[in-house]
Amino acid sequence: MSLVHDHEQTMPKGALASALVLVATALALTALVKVGVLSREAVPAVARTEAHVAPAVVRQLSFSDRGDGAVVVRDVTTGETVRVLIDGVPGNGFVRGVMRGMVRERHIRGVGMAPPFTLTLWKNGTLSLEDKATGRNIELGSFGPDNRAAFAALLPGGAV
Repeated sequence: MSLVHDHEQTMPKGALASALVLVATALALTALVKVGVLSREAVPAVARTEAHVAPAVVRQLSFSDRGDGAVVVRDVTTGETVRVLIDGVPGNGFVRGVMRGMVRERHIRGVGMAPPFTLTLWKNGTLSLEDKATGRNIELGSFGPDNRAAFAALLPGGAV
């Protein structure tokens, strides 16, 4: 009795052809964007500038750790404590998580915590957080209404 043992592995021709079409399409679309035939997806900050959307409310904020693990948010202009973010309170986790990422970026670039972060509510209703020290800008509306509201609560009067 003789068993045939074959190690040859073949890929179905249809799957290989589909993969090649997908790669070719991606390369073609990328090339069309690069040469200007297709436009890039809008960058919110650029779109606001082109549409001349002005800020409605701007607040310069600093974030500092407290000994008990809370994060203290201060208005840099007035020195006022805006909020104390205690772990476990709804909404605080999102703000703390975003700020950890922003601080990590500063640490990588060797930037300290002295420069403020700019929280801006724009007249078109968008909300952004900018770190001018690193050039990083986060569009907060893209994280859903609850997470956006957690940052909007840091604006004067909890501006919507």
